[in-house]
Amino acid sequence: MIAVIGSSNMDIVLTVEKFTNPGETQKAILLENFPGGKGANQAVTAAKLSKEKVYFFTALGNDEFGKNLANNFDKNNIIGYVYTDLHTGRAYIEVTKKGENRIIIYEGANGFITPEIVEKKIDVLNEYKYFLLQNEIPFETTLYIAKTFNNRNKTIIFDPAPAQNIEKEIFQYIDYFTPNEEEFKYLSMKFFNLNPEDNLKEVLRSFFNLGVKNIILKQGGKDIILYNTNSILKIPVFKIENIVDTTAAGDVFNGALAVALSEKKDIKEAIVFASAAAGISITRKGAQSSIPTRDEVEQFIKLNFK
Repeated sequence: MIAVIGSSNMDIVLTVEKFTNPGETQKAILLENFPGGKGANQAVTAAKLSKEKVYFFTALGNDEFGKNLANNFDKNNIIGYVYTDLHTGRAYIEVTKKGENRIIIYEGANGFITPEIVEKKIDVLNEYKYFLLQNEIPFETTLYIAKTFNNRNKTIIFDPAPAQNIEKEIFQYIDYFTPNEEEFKYLSMKFFNLNPEDNLKEVLRSFFNLGVKNIILKQGGKDIILYNTNSILKIPVFKIENIVDTTAAGDVFNGALAVALSEKKDIKEAIVFASAAAGISITRKGAQSSIPTRDEVEQFIKLNFK
C-alpha cells in the first residue's frame, strides 16, 4: 500500500515559442490549466498504475482550483486530502514547442502540511508500507515523515525537487533517492563542494556516508543509473521520438517505481517499469493528464524492451 505526503497545485501552462529572456515580452501560443503538484502527480500515477486506493495527505484551498483537484482525486480513488483557507498551490509553467519546461511554484495551501498537522495522521499513515516524498511542502515535514517511518519497516522514496532547502539529515532515512542530473549536481556542490562530473566516486561515497541506501539517477534521454554500496547498474531509457511536454515525467517515474516495488518487482524491473511510464508521459501535454494506464505501460514494455 502506497502513501504520498506532498503538494497539490493547479498548473497554469503557457505554451511559448522559446523561453522568455530577462526583459523580454512574448505572446503565449496557448494557455491551459492542468491538475499538478509533485505530490499529486505521484499519487495519481500510483493510483492509475496500481488500481488500488492511494493515501495522499495534501492540503487544498477552499477555492475553485481546490474543488477541481479534489474531484480528480475522487475519480482516481485517492483519499486523505484536507481543506484549508489558504489558496490552492499553483505552478506557472513555460513549455516550449520543443517540450522543454521552466516552472515557478506558489506554495499556498501546501505550506499547511506541517509536522504538527501530520502528527495527527500518524496512526493512519502507519497502515501503509511505501512512502513517496518530494520537496514542495515544508522540508521539516518531509524530514519528520522520513524519520518517523524509517524505523517502522517502511520504504521511503525521496524525490529532491525542488532541491533548495534540503538538509543532510534526511538521507539517513531514505531507501531510494531519485534526483535528476541538475538536482544531483546542486546537492553535491551544496553538501560536499564537489562536482559529480569531476568527482563522482567521492560524491557517491559522501552520500552513502550520510546513510542513503540507493541512488537512482535520472538523466533525461540518457541511461538511468542505480548506485548503491554494492553495485552500479545502468539501465537504458526508452527512445522517445515525439516529445511533447516533459512536465511531471520525474513524478510519473517515482509513482510508477513505488507501484513496481510494492508488487515485489526486483529493482531493475521496477526501474524499467518506471522508465516506460515516464517515457509515455512525455508524449502528452500536461502533468496528470499525461499519466498512462497500466495496460499502456505493459504494452509499451512488451513492444520496446529488449
